[in-house]
Amino acid sequence: MKAIIISAPSGAGKSTIVHYLMERFPRLGFSVSACSRLPRGNEENGVDYHFLTAEEFREKIRQNEFVEWQEVYPGNYYGTLKSELTRLRDEGKVPLFDVDVVGAVSLKIYLGPSALAIFVQPPSLEVLEKRLLKRGTDNQQSLQKRLAKAEKEMTFAGRFDAVVVNNDLSKATKEVEDLVGVWLLGD
Repeated sequence: MKAIIISAPSGAGKSTIVHYLMERFPRLGFSVSACSRLPRGNEENGVDYHFLTAEEFREKIRQNEFVEWQEVYPGNYYGTLKSELTRLRDEGKVPLFDVDVVGAVSLKIYLGPSALAIFVQPPSLEVLEKRLLKRGTDNQQSLQKRLAKAEKEMTFAGRFDAVVVNNDLSKATKEVEDLVGVWLLGD
């Protein structure tokens, strides 16, 4: 089963690109990740994420219900449920994953050559900081955590099949669209 993995540091434009790909390629099915954080804004359970308590998440870990998972911040878990792969396969969809860098590397290992892993990279940490400030969802401490994590995540870029630098969102989106289009034609 083919799959597309999109990953990037928070604020690099990954989710915007993923939403565009979902509109552009009807064969894609969005893999809804699980997390143990509370919903933000208008996020919906089962649509944006499967929102679980930390204890529910840990129980699913114990039951081996994840393809991949990690504790991103203390007490804050994210992961991909095996049931999502089953759901998408049953729907005849090509899974599209919007995951953090560690999750993406784990998924690439799990799925092997059947997955195309694309890393969306901000042009610099300074530009990323401006984007995160403009988004306005983080306090100063949270912002600094995200930037430190982004700096580390950018060192993983070489483990992806392709790296797209998002200096201009429309150009980066087009570049990712072209990569995905070629990948899907390979069936």
